[in-house]
Amino acid sequence: MMSSSAERAAAGPDVPDVTFWAERGGLLFQQARHAASMKQSVLAGLSGTSRTTLSAYEHGRKSPTLETAGRILDAAGFRLTLEPKIEFTERVADDGRRFHVPTRLPRLAPARALATVTLRGRTYDLAERAERGEAYAVLLGAGSPDEVLAHLDGVLLAELWPDLELPAAVRAAWLPLVAAARGSTAGNGVRAGVGARADDRDEGESR
Repeated sequence: MMSSSAERAAAGPDVPDVTFWAERGGLLFQQARHAASMKQSVLAGLSGTSRTTLSAYEHGRKSPTLETAGRILDAAGFRLTLEPKIEFTERVADDGRRFHVPTRLPRLAPARALATVTLRGRTYDLAERAERGEAYAVLLGAGSPDEVLAHLDGVLLAELWPDLELPAAVRAAWLPLVAAARGSTAGNGVRAGVGARADDRDEGESR
């Protein structure tokens, strides 16, 4: 019997993966509700839906309309917003190890950006600058796309950049993103430049 992933592959790239997006949407609702410390019944009541329906959304059994999704997230204290998609390219370091570079520097909520994380069997406190630098060196040089998106904040990376110890190939691959972030915010910190495409960068670093 063909698996669901195999069925999706056989269907071709033009067929929307409805199940995948329903599951992603359900995870989003769960994350918003947990962050707001709400029970399903409370969030359902505030958003004008039933607990049974909200449960179906959270488990990917049903998909809400865009208006309903926005209403549920708003009731949990979040907004449905449009963000640029981050994609990754795979690169190869001089020693043959593969690493992944995003098209844009991700941003994280403060709680995630300063969390305690475990990478390659070691725990890092991202609230401590020295440990964050060590963790970011791991993420830049060996992190999977999911790990980069989950643990790396572009603003904090730009601030740490001069002090990071990285292989030459890794530094060269990430430099355009960091240079764009730092170069486009002269006199105004690094924040506004995060999210800029490497293709849109100024030549070189601003400092």
